[in-house]
Amino acid sequence: MEYHFRKAEMSEINPIWEILQQAILRRKQDGSNQWQDGYPNPEVVQNDIEKGQGFVLLEGETVVGYSAVIINYEPAYDDIEGKWLTNGDFVVIHRVAVSEKHLGKGLAKMIILYVEDFALNNNIYSVKVDTNFDNIPMMKILENRGYTLCGEVHFRGSARKAYEKVLAKQDSLK
Repeated sequence: MEYHFRKAEMSEINPIWEILQQAILRRKQDGSNQWQDGYPNPEVVQNDIEKGQGFVLLEGETVVGYSAVIINYEPAYDDIEGKWLTNGDFVVIHRVAVSEKHLGKGLAKMIILYVEDFALNNNIYSVKVDTNFDNIPMMKILENRGYTLCGEVHFRGSARKAYEKVLAKQDSLK
């Protein structure tokens, strides 16, 4: 099957929100408090898309994954308990979610790879991401992709593990 990663369109809010709801439920079933406080929600997705920061992973024409991809902006990252590897331009990954019908295919890892390529295509050589302390699958993906644990950041009153990867030009998918 052929996959594509591109900016989300407003007409895709419903399938994106369905995927996020599935991920919210999976986190709850895993016993996590991540995403159990009304975030993310449809307004967050709409805001992502309006700002050009919402991205979808497509299998053919079907939305199978979602992520927010933000350049140089995450206020919580200014107050890291630890130290980032770099202080220059960076891309932030937020809200990675994959359709439950497509779990086990490595699609979350694929989203991370596409975001890394997006960064390189924008001449940005740092990708930063945070995740909940109990999100073992995401931590494994990040560690396997060469991300370094840099410390902790805080979102909505919760500490999160903060990772960064410094990219090299040869990391590009192209």
